[in-house]
Parts: sequence; C-alpha cells; structure tokens
Amino acid sequence: MNRKTIVSTATMMYLALGLGLFPLQGNSVLAETKLDNKTEKVFHAVAIDSKGVETDIKNVIFYWEEKISETAFVPHEMREVPVKRGTATVKIKFDGIKNIDLKPSGNGVPPHVTITLHDGKTGEFMLAIAGSFKGQSDFGEVELPAGELKKLAFK
Repeated sequence: MNRKTIVSTATMMYLALGLGLFPLQGNSVLAETKLDNKTEKVFHAVAIDSKGVETDIKNVIFYWEEKISETAFVPHEMREVPVKRGTATVKIKFDGIKNIDLKPSGNGVPPHVTITLHDGKTGEFMLAIAGSFKGQSDFGEVELPAGELKKLAFK
C-alpha cells in the first residue's frame, strides 16, 4: 500500500465512524451506562417462614431459574409475582401488593397464595413458578424458597 491509499483508507474510516456506520466500542459502553443509570424501585419486606422465623429483607425480588439443558440455566429476577388464575398467568407487581400469605401444597407443587393489595382487594391463586424471594438482610444475602414461607408483608 502506498501513502495515498493509506491516507484515503484512513479518511474513509474516519468518515464512516463519524457518520455512525460502524459502531464504536465506546458507544456500546455509553449505552450500557445509560441503561445502568435506570433506577428501579427497591422493595422492603418482612418474611415469616414455616418455622415462624421472621426475616427483614431489603431489595426483595422474586427469583427463579429456567432450565435450558442439563448444564445450563437462565436466571430470572422479577419485581412481580407470577400466579395462576385458572389457565391464565397473572404477574402481580410488587408495587400493588400489601402482603402475601402462602400455603404449601406439598409434593413439589408450587404453593397456594392469598395476595392482599394496598386497596384491600384479595385474591387466591397458585404460584405459577416454584421460585424464591431473594434480597439483603442485615446479615447478608438471603434466599427464601416460596414453598417454605408462611407470609411476606411489604413495608
């Protein structure tokens, strides 16, 4: 390559990058930073397990793992509770929930739940996914399987 070819190639690359025809590594980092700055509401709850032990949990999420193969899974962290109402799956957002009463079903079947909303409405459902509630306690990260809880009260 001669000097003219190098200069014209460099000029074309500069113009292409300037016009956004080729994405830069820096642009993708900028996009991730903008997404990371998105603030999500943090939920605080008190959980009572089947043994009567009370646990104060901050930054509560509903967690479950989707099995892809024998050695691979996809983790899901949600700020809503997926429940079954007949054949429909309803995702009830933590924003509207006052408390959740859980009744174990046994034999690996997800528990039955009674959800009370802030406006006083209640509904009886079956948990759609056998997941757990995760968050931070004063002593570290805590994971409480839904099947082993009696109550979860949001603050």
